[in-house]
Amino acid sequence: MREIIFDTETTGLESRFDRIIEIGGIELINNFPTGRTLHIYINPGDRKVHPDALAVHGITDEFLKDKPTFGDVVSEIVEFFEGAKWIAHNATFDMGFINAEFERLGLPPVPPDRVVDTLSMARRKHPMGPNSLDALCRRYGIDNGHRTKHGALLDSELLAEVYIEMTGGRQAAFGLMGAEQSATVIEVEDVLIAGPVGRPRPLPSRLTAGDLAAHAAMVATLKEKAIWLKYGSAS
Repeated sequence: MREIIFDTETTGLESRFDRIIEIGGIELINNFPTGRTLHIYINPGDRKVHPDALAVHGITDEFLKDKPTFGDVVSEIVEFFEGAKWIAHNATFDMGFINAEFERLGLPPVPPDRVVDTLSMARRKHPMGPNSLDALCRRYGIDNGHRTKHGALLDSELLAEVYIEMTGGRQAAFGLMGAEQSATVIEVEDVLIAGPVGRPRPLPSRLTAGDLAAHAAMVATLKEKAIWLKYGSAS
């Protein structure tokens, strides 16, 4: 199964007027990261970055001036997501912007059945919350200390680890580690696996003398090849 964990940063909160200025994505196949990513900054045209949005992601109008427009990169985005599930935290927000950008270009919207909202998943799994991305990183022991501001690719990487924890467990998260770390984990040698430890003193038998006599009488009635006769002669 192919899935794309993604995030967007925007000029503001209103998808009808504001625009996407950054998109980042991480490819998973069967719950394992493949190493394939998408990361694009986008020029929003004449739409300026709102000061409140700037405080969240730190992406300035000046920085975006020489970046491609959404129309310039839409084919790259569509190709990256082709055939995959679109997975985002608070996906309603991100998909509102994605589909608004598609509509401006005359493209069909992404069908709802191809979208997974990890915020809804987290609320079902942890109904007492909190379920922000930062809170989920703390819950699952994922290091997000380097996240001083929001960024589409960084948030996608963190969300991929959270999603793997929510759907499969930490064993799958080894795929998020670098090749050198992975080799260290795989190439462990001389692992000692202890065998069963015997009792220092056997437990007393629960069989009474009557039980033993009855069993012996039953065995005496069996044919010569009966397994109980073999065990009896061995003792």
